[in-house]
Amino acid sequence: MQLGLIGLGKMGGNMRERIRRAGHTVIGYDRNPEVSDVASLAELVDKLEGPRVVWVMVPAGAATQSVVDELGDLLSPGDTVVDGGNSRWTDDEKHAEELGAKGIGFVDAGVSGGVWGLQNGYALMVGGDAEHVAKVQPVFDALKPEGDFGFVHAGKVGAGHFAKMVHNGIEYAMMQAYAEGWELLEKVDSVTDVREVFRSWQEGTVIRSWLLDLAVNALSEDEHLDKLRGYAEDSGEGRWTVEAAIDNAVPLPAITASLFARFASRQDDSPQMKMIAALRNQFGGHAVESK
Repeated sequence: MQLGLIGLGKMGGNMRERIRRAGHTVIGYDRNPEVSDVASLAELVDKLEGPRVVWVMVPAGAATQSVVDELGDLLSPGDTVVDGGNSRWTDDEKHAEELGAKGIGFVDAGVSGGVWGLQNGYALMVGGDAEHVAKVQPVFDALKPEGDFGFVHAGKVGAGHFAKMVHNGIEYAMMQAYAEGWELLEKVDSVTDVREVFRSWQEGTVIRSWLLDLAVNALSEDEHLDKLRGYAEDSGEGRWTVEAAIDNAVPLPAITASLFARFASRQDDSPQMKMIAALRNQFGGHAVESK
């Protein structure tokens, strides 16, 4: 099938390549002309055959709203827009209503995979009407990892981004647990090789995971994380997860504590936050701050 893809950064650029490798045609647009296939959104829409599918991969908030508004004027009834960025689920409901009034379908897609997605595939959580999801299914199949899992039609509009938000909240808590354990191991005199302790956990333990593998990668590059400042940003999805928990009276003590720990990192050079920063760099290519 044909796909228009808007936003060719770290995620979008690799997604374009993976979809092309599966045999589909991708016409990409980015504000950076060096990576863009076309000069404008209008040209992108013009080059696609109807009914069109256009995937938006730009930052959440104003940037996504601007692109959705422009696509609403350029696309035709029967076309479909996919928001694959990290938008808040409440924005999805608004975008679906705005585009639906013009006969344009809308699907929200939570995408996980970071800088490793090109090689390993992307976990996809999508929301929207079944007929709209079906139009995009060949692209979902191209992006997902091999095997039976890695894709879910989570529910109606907003469900995909809500599921991805909860996924990221769990990720916050898991990273915090590894970071706290690492700091305690580093603190005591009796443990002389913390990196190898982490490495030993990679096989046969109940806490083995891809995050643990990435922690070992980070420690192999900088054994005591001396090169990093103990500072970690939050993407916003951790905050949204805690806010949703408050709205629904669901207790999330571990996820909430992990979010607050990141706030604390902005006040002190936290050893735990060195590990959080290293993990975010390993799986997502997020920037780290050096001392």
